[in-house]
Amino acid sequence: QVQLVESGGGSVQPGGSLRVSCAASGSIVSIADMGWYRQAPGRERELVATVASIISGGGTNYADSVKGRFAISRDNAKNTVYLQMNSLKPEDTAVYYCNVRRLANPRFDYWGQGTQVTVSS
Repeated sequence: QVQLVESGGGSVQPGGSLRVSCAASGSIVSIADMGWYRQAPGRERELVATVASIISGGGTNYADSVKGRFAISRDNAKNTVYLQMNSLKPEDTAVYYCNVRRLANPRFDYWGQGTQVTVSS
């Protein structure tokens, strides 16, 4: 079982920055892809960014809407994934969820409880 603890959400004005973190328990996290998704009111949950495991090359993937503004990274020694969000826009307002997933055997898919990010003047 993997537990995810998110932190770092909050409120910021447009153009500001926030960093959210997600600390994961369990050694199997090292073989998992880690990522961030978000869900705004009345909308479906959507991908924000992912970072692959080391054994998969550690590559990153971003939604078009955040490319050039957000940066995802992971600290494998701490089993932690970060999302640095710059140049925030009101449309970035959502609950941000951490995800740890492995599609190959052993398969697993875990979600954090979510952290609110609000961008408003």
